[in-house]
Amino acid sequence: MSLSIRNQIAGTVTAVTTGEAMATVKVRLDGGQDITAAITADAVKDLGLAVGTAVKALVKATEVALATGPVEGLSGLSIRNRIAGTVVDVATGPAMASVKVDVNGGGLTAAITADAVEALGLAAGTSVVALIKATEVSLQTA
Repeated sequence: MSLSIRNQIAGTVTAVTTGEAMATVKVRLDGGQDITAAITADAVKDLGLAVGTAVKALVKATEVALATGPVEGLSGLSIRNRIAGTVVDVATGPAMASVKVDVNGGGLTAAITADAVEALGLAAGTSVVALIKATEVSLQTA
């Protein structure tokens, strides 16, 4: 199956916490980073997700925000997925930009405004933290 979602990162489920309607699924990405997906309990069942299941974490580029300063600890920000990386390429148009980030052997693409690229001073070699809400992470079984 082909998808338009650029960010498709392989990993393994490390924890599943299921509630009445929703669940959180923690995934250890192949590069060693952790990411959490908030999906429906029905999706957990339909996909047969359990600890050890191989998955791909899928994230649209428009759902990836970038920070250039420290984003430490869990206080002060509700976004739990914070993945450190280094910018490897920036393609800027008049309004929007595509920023490719190396995240320990994997890659993420962020679609952000050209103004944000300028304000943050993003260029190849810039250290960043990719921020992704758990509700914006989908999972696909491998």
